Formats: sequence, C-alpha cells, structure tokens
Amino acid sequence: MNPDLANIKNIIFDLGNVLLNLDIDASVKAFQKLGLSAEVVDRKYAYSNPAFYALEVGKVTPEEFCSQVRRVLGNPLATNQQIEDAWYAMIKDIPPPRIKVVQELKKYFKIYLFSNTNEIHISRLLPEFKMQHGIDFTSLFEKAFYSYEIHERKPDLTSFEKVIELSGVNPAETLFVDDLEPNILSARQTGLQTLWLKKGMEMADFFWETLFQNPDSF
Repeated sequence: MNPDLANIKNIIFDLGNVLLNLDIDASVKAFQKLGLSAEVVDRKYAYSNPAFYALEVGKVTPEEFCSQVRRVLGNPLATNQQIEDAWYAMIKDIPPPRIKVVQELKKYFKIYLFSNTNEIHISRLLPEFKMQHGIDFTSLFEKAFYSYEIHERKPDLTSFEKVIELSGVNPAETLFVDDLEPNILSARQTGLQTLWLKKGMEMADFFWETLFQNPDSF
C-alpha cells in the first residue's frame, strides 16, 4: 500500500538501489578473482565477513580494511588498489531521471539521504557524479548521512534515531524510502512514514505518478 503523502514535509532516501544502481555480483566476482571463497559471500547483504561491516560503520580505515581483506582472501599479494577496485565494482550509475525527480521534490520537501556506505565508495562516487552530471551530489540534499560517518547502520533502530536527532525532523512528517524490508520495519518503529521500493518498483516513476501528476498532493 502506498503511503499517505498529504502531511509529509521531509523525505529521507536510501542510496543503493533507490537512487544508485548496484551490482553486488560484480564485486563478488572481482573478489573471487583475488581469491575470495564462496563461504564468506552473502549476496543478499553483500558480505558476511565482519571486515566489510567494520568499514561501513567507520570502525576501520580503508587501509586497515584492505589489510583485513587480504587475510579474508588468503592472498597477501593483493594490493590496496586491487581490493578497493573490487569493492567499488558494485557501484554503477545514478540515472538522470532519478536526479531530476529529487531536484523537483526539493522544491516542495526537505530532502535527506541515509545510506549504509563506506569511505571507499563515497570518495570515488562523489567526484564521478560531479564529472558525469555537472553538479555536486550533496547539493541534492539538506544533509547526507553516511553510516561510516555517523557510526551507525541500518537496520539498527539506533541508526534511525540518530538520523532523526541530527536532522531534526518530525518522524510523523517524514517519509523514508528504502528497498530492503528490514530497514523499512525498523524505520516504522521510530514513527517514520515509509515507502518500500520492492523489486521492480522505480523511485522516479512512483513520485512522478503520485505527486507531480496530482498537484493537490502538495
């Protein structure tokens, strides 16, 4: 069931598979070429090894991450660059229609980003985005909250509570958009309104059809 947007003043977007296209298997295959064994791969949530999640909540630096991944790979000759390239292989594109929708939404709502991500991905994504689209990615949002900076990650309830506190939003007036059900369920526990983008749903299509073809929604 679609959320009631009548009283919404803020929208918090997830990044991966909402704004940004991901291909987890691309990183899986890249790491397998470096020696990754199948038992540490969990395609649904990327990787089951704790080294990847430590990076995601800022507990380790990229260099420390690479050192840990070398042990996971069982490949002491793998370079930091090879490991970072393999980890970044999953990052694809942010389609222009999604950018346009966010820019249009910003005229009517305060827009935020909350992403489980890491320094390696963001340090490459931001300059690539500016080069491709001619604008700063962060200009799309009031504030971007990255798990590695706030040291909290979805679906932990405390991560949502922290984003609510830092942004100052009223959960009852805030829509959270994500593609993973565990994140949606946790967000609801904090009082956030939610839009679960299930497989096959396109964020840009939803907002064009729901809002921009119905001016009375604003």
